[in-house]
Amino acid sequence: MLEELKQEVYEANMQLPKLGLVTFTWGNVSGIDREKGLFVIKPSGVDYDALKPEDLVVVNLKGEVVEGEMNPSSDTPTHTYLYNHFPNIGGIVHTHSPWAVSFAAAKMDIPAMNTTHADTFFGDVPAADALTKEEIEEDYEGNTGKTIVKTFNERGLDYEAVPAALVSQHGPFAWGPTPAKAVYNSKVLEVVAEEDFHTMELTHQSSELPQYLLDKHYYRKHGANAYYGQGNAHSKDHASRA
Repeated sequence: MLEELKQEVYEANMQLPKLGLVTFTWGNVSGIDREKGLFVIKPSGVDYDALKPEDLVVVNLKGEVVEGEMNPSSDTPTHTYLYNHFPNIGGIVHTHSPWAVSFAAAKMDIPAMNTTHADTFFGDVPAADALTKEEIEEDYEGNTGKTIVKTFNERGLDYEAVPAALVSQHGPFAWGPTPAKAVYNSKVLEVVAEEDFHTMELTHQSSELPQYLLDKHYYRKHGANAYYGQGNAHSKDHASRA
């Protein structure tokens, strides 16, 4: 079942150690088949060196395992909640990458301070509320997904324009239309978290991007009038701007 998706999710998971996003087994990638209402996720606690595509676990949108010999990631309820409430995402990544975790531990948004950020995230990446003692004891992983969705709803954020969040005192989650794109967004998140940290060390002056520069960099890669790269009719005319 879902052999092609398993391979895709396996390859995305294997990118995490290559990109320096995970230590030991501290991370996971999932990918969903929306037509079937099933997603594939890394098994819990399996070392990346030992992971094989056939080890991946198939789960339905109720969070129930429908195929697999191993236990799915302990973060499966979080993935389940996000897939149910963010209907256009096709892949999710969770890591404990150190620069993003630093902002999560400080309960701080990752602010849009430079064009590297603006190319991927249309605004600050939010830090969702830390879970209460009651939320942790009741349904830790499920409530982790709930606090992310609640934050996006309360702030009026577009989860496709800002494809990541921090959970305060925990760490980052990122998503995208595919598992590979979710991994890409996760890596960009880690890079801009590090850049922001150094910027905040160098100056106490405001370094937030002006809206016009945020707009320029985000929309040159996204939307109907995007011109960055080779995937559209305008890219050759603007190649020198890349």
